[in-house]
Amino acid sequence: MSESTGYYVVRKQAVPEVLLKVVEAKRLLESGRVRTVNEAVERLGISRSSFYKYKEDIYEFHDSLQGTTLTLTFQMNDELGLLSDVLGIISKFGANILTIHQSIPLNGVASLSISIQVLSTTGNIMEMIAAMEKMDGVHKVQIAGRSANVS
Repeated sequence: MSESTGYYVVRKQAVPEVLLKVVEAKRLLESGRVRTVNEAVERLGISRSSFYKYKEDIYEFHDSLQGTTLTLTFQMNDELGLLSDVLGIISKFGANILTIHQSIPLNGVASLSISIQVLSTTGNIMEMIAAMEKMDGVHKVQIAGRSANVS
């Protein structure tokens, strides 16, 4: 039986404290306020194993993504038409593709980052990501960054 990737939106008060601390540790690392994972987890009072266990599965969700640029990262198999199918999903959800960066495939797998502009007509981003993750050959889609669009 295949495992389905699902997403939930829950209020912050319903999220276990350790998961909130993992998000904060990631924020400390990204901002440069700490240099190492060890430094971040010690500051926040969580174990390194908790950080590594959850770091890929939790990130902050913002109420309003309209008017922002999201950078999605993932890996995908080097298969004819697969990137086209991913871009088709982005188009189906009504996001504007700004940039695409793809590495040369190693062992049949390429790393990608795609920056998209979220418009007022863009569908649910989490549903879009879930649709990508369900595709054969697409691995581990993540929101790697978010920035406000400049008009």
